[in-house]
Amino acid sequence: MTKVEIQGRLSSSHDAIINFIDLLSEAEFMIQKADKWTAGQQIEHLIISTQPLKILRWLPVFLIKNKFGLANRPSKTYDELVARYKEKLALGGTAPSRFNPKKVAFTAKKGLNKTLLSNVDTLKKVAGRFSEVELDTLIIPHPLLGKLTLREMLMFTAYHALHHLEITKRNLYS
Repeated sequence: MTKVEIQGRLSSSHDAIINFIDLLSEAEFMIQKADKWTAGQQIEHLIISTQPLKILRWLPVFLIKNKFGLANRPSKTYDELVARYKEKLALGGTAPSRFNPKKVAFTAKKGLNKTLLSNVDTLKKVAGRFSEVELDTLIIPHPLLGKLTLREMLMFTAYHALHHLEITKRNLYS
């Protein structure tokens, strides 16, 4: 997936969850089944998880290299990355507590959606900032998947929104 395709995927996947949640009534927005997060908490989680990536917009390449190193393998495809994530989840993988959302009020919905869109706009700029080669050679850590290339992290971030959209739908309709 090229960086232009990644930028498009970041937009479409996050737009999908934002548009879905934007149409929810207050009762739907606040539904919580078992240990699953509410719709608002799903958005808050996406905000929390995209926030650290925004620093890549300004972080010099040499600092990324020095802190995390360089990839010793080619980037996985989108489908390979999604499959690996699903495997980790099936083995009991969960988000570290620092990525867990607090309670979210219905009145926060518009502001949360706006913040997530802003974060996604920044991540699209991150994708555009790096060359295709840099996207495949620079690595950063993911809390569940380990070291990912920048391309993989951006593709994961696009998928992550769809993953949480599906969880939200299951929470509402099952």
